[in-house]
Amino acid sequence: MRKAVQLAGAFLVAAGISGTIDHLAVQPFYGAILNVFNRQVIPRLAFLTGYEVYANLLVAVVGVVVFAAASRRDEEA
Repeated sequence: MRKAVQLAGAFLVAAGISGTIDHLAVQPFYGAILNVFNRQVIPRLAFLTGYEVYANLLVAVVGVVVFAAASRRDEEA
C-alpha cells in the first residue's frame, strides 16, 4: 500500500511539473497522461484563470507531500 501511495505522489509531482512546462511551452512527451489536470481540470475552474502555473506547481507540491508522508510512514513501520 505504501508503494502505491509513493507512486501516486511521484505521479503528482511529474504531472505538476509537466503541466507547468505545458502551460509555459508545449510539452511533447506524455502529454495525454501527465497533462490531464492542466488540460482538462484547470480550464473548467473559473477561479484558476490566470493562476494556471501556480495550480500546476501546487499539484507538484501536493505530490511531494504525499510522497514524503508515505516514505516517512514506511520508515516508522
